[in-house]
Amino acid sequence: MHLAELNIARPRYDLDDPRIADFVDNLDRINGLAERSPGFVWRLVGEGDNATDITLPNEPDAIVNLSVWESADHLERFVWNTVHKKFYQRRAEWFPVMEKPHFVMWHVEEGHHPDVSEAAVRLAHLREHGSSEFAFGWDGLPHLKQWLNERCA
Repeated sequence: MHLAELNIARPRYDLDDPRIADFVDNLDRINGLAERSPGFVWRLVGEGDNATDITLPNEPDAIVNLSVWESADHLERFVWNTVHKKFYQRRAEWFPVMEKPHFVMWHVEEGHHPDVSEAAVRLAHLREHGSSEFAFGWDGLPHLKQWLNERCA
């Protein structure tokens, strides 16, 4: 089994606004780093080689990051042990805090690339029921602790 993840965010500004330029200007860099990272399998892309033009059902104003990794350990290393962490630490500049969970993971068969509809179902399930085998957050992976140190909700 592999691990799929969905992360959504609602930008404070239009993506062509200079106040969010550091985020937008580094999308290719961070996506490229993910693709070169050990354990990376696949990511959803739209026009421009990112997914900023793809919407999630019931979340039309959110931008989407959907990817598959060989394991949660690989994803954790990318998120917290690369330059990605520096951009994550700046998220409040570009995105307001979301009131509901905005990040979900689930296991997928090797070779499966989930679409946004599948991801939306997993996120809705997590929001309604909390972490389970069907859909979980970092708290659903008790062997991983770095997210706790980084105060990732």
